[in-house]
Amino acid sequence: MSTDRAPLSRRILQGQGAEPADLVVRDVRLLDLVTGALVETDIAVCGDTVVGTYGRYEGARVIEGRGRIAVPGFIDTHLHVESSMVTPLEFDRCVLPHGVTTAICDPHEMANVVGVEAFRYFLAAAERTVMDLRVNLSSCVPATALETSGAVLGAEDLLPFRAHPKVIGLAEFMNFPGVLAGDPDCLQKLEAFRGGHVDGHAPLLRGLALNGYAAAGIRTEHEATTAEEALEKIRKGLTVLIREGSVCKDLAALAPILDVATSPFLCFCTDDRNPLEIAHEGHLDFLIRKAIALGVPPLAAYRAASLTAARAFGLADRGMIAPGYRADLVLIDALESCNVSDVVSAGRLVDEALFAARPPMASVATDSMKARRITAADLVLRGEASQPVIGVIPGKIITEHLRLTLPVRDGAVLPDPAQDVAKVCVVPRHGHNGNIGRGFVRGFGMRRGAIASSVGHDSHNICVVGTDDAAMALAVNRLGEIGGGFAVAEDGKVVAELPLPVAGLMSDRPFEEVARGLERMGEAGRALGITLADPFLQIAFLPLPVIPHLKITDRGMLDVDRMALLPP
Repeated sequence: MSTDRAPLSRRILQGQGAEPADLVVRDVRLLDLVTGALVETDIAVCGDTVVGTYGRYEGARVIEGRGRIAVPGFIDTHLHVESSMVTPLEFDRCVLPHGVTTAICDPHEMANVVGVEAFRYFLAAAERTVMDLRVNLSSCVPATALETSGAVLGAEDLLPFRAHPKVIGLAEFMNFPGVLAGDPDCLQKLEAFRGGHVDGHAPLLRGLALNGYAAAGIRTEHEATTAEEALEKIRKGLTVLIREGSVCKDLAALAPILDVATSPFLCFCTDDRNPLEIAHEGHLDFLIRKAIALGVPPLAAYRAASLTAARAFGLADRGMIAPGYRADLVLIDALESCNVSDVVSAGRLVDEALFAARPPMASVATDSMKARRITAADLVLRGEASQPVIGVIPGKIITEHLRLTLPVRDGAVLPDPAQDVAKVCVVPRHGHNGNIGRGFVRGFGMRRGAIASSVGHDSHNICVVGTDDAAMALAVNRLGEIGGGFAVAEDGKVVAELPLPVAGLMSDRPFEEVARGLERMGEAGRALGITLADPFLQIAFLPLPVIPHLKITDRGMLDVDRMALLPP
């Protein structure tokens, strides 16, 4: 092979079979994303590009397909790597073997802690990962003014990163009330990214209000939770990203509208999925399996996971296994099971040696826990017996706005395990003030002790749930000592912990260790009586002030429908 030919010339020659391809994936059944047929063929690859299909090829390197099915690499259209609780390089090693060759992340969680340093960190990581990690710039830091974040980012902070080759556009615009009200900061950001991609985030938004939101140039939406809501949104020009994460599980509700006709308007995302669930169930491969089991035609499921996703985000070079497209492909045994056996990412067979060859990255933001130490007395809530209570809905981040009568002793309102009501407090950790938000939550099943987390969307203050103020204070203070993470306290001692020292959000350990740590944390939570499947992810969404209906921030209990703090 001549070494002085331009790559384009080599692709043309290899595609014609005039010279051996760099790589041939031999004897596969290619899923035709046009008709749904399985076609026997070889796949020829030159460098990082597919150059031949529907034919037979010779190659310098050969992967034996042995009749397996070849499908395009999967594209996760919206996620926060931080929510996997591992660093971007470990996330790469965790999910790429599940067929995820492209992931579009929003460093929103880390940006709320350290500001633009999060963009620099993720873009540096994206230049090292084997998968193609793309970045949408966080649009709402903080999400609202009703909480205390570690940083505040305006349009002028985002624009220096817009032209980076790994940046797609503006991430989920969750302040939809600000958009509809014409808030100047919201409009400035939308104007700055006019003509580019803008991700949406508008739970329960319907009717004329939805029209106004979409008219702002927003093109995707991942907060639809019913088939009717999703159908209205795709009819109004939005691409709906069907979400199935560790807490938010919308696939069963939305699967009825995903068919071959609608598949150009629907894709998949995980948003938040932790290493333990990935180990037990999978990643986008799990979503595809589940969708098909729910009755989605395989052609529609695989289109949503690849071609539709690529086109929705302007990634015109991928989404199909076809000449001229990026060589991202996944080998599986059956469409229904989506059991991934081999992955090719940009023309490279994915194995441990490929991961080992990546340039390393040092940990950053390991000093993000600036919360003052607290005592049990700091968490006492005084008031009337009738109290607003956050009602947890398993599998949802939407919560109920309840009002319940709780016991009162010496003027202090107490949790009531008999009603499944625990206390919830938010302690700021960015060193800006001494706020403490106090309230109550129903649905954890907790009978004793406390659990605390420095992962608290979106500003990532410390959120603690418990039945005992002393245990709650102990758990909060322990997070300051370990650099953030999760802690469980009972009977005057910390009984379990999982350090997350990178911005108080991510571990610096391999994903396998984090998965084992999550198992231990789950066991410790169940020993307190907790019945939720993943209480540490659920607690992380209690302070999320842009998701209806009742939430809590460091400033107090928040009625999200009115975007108003409730009287203490």
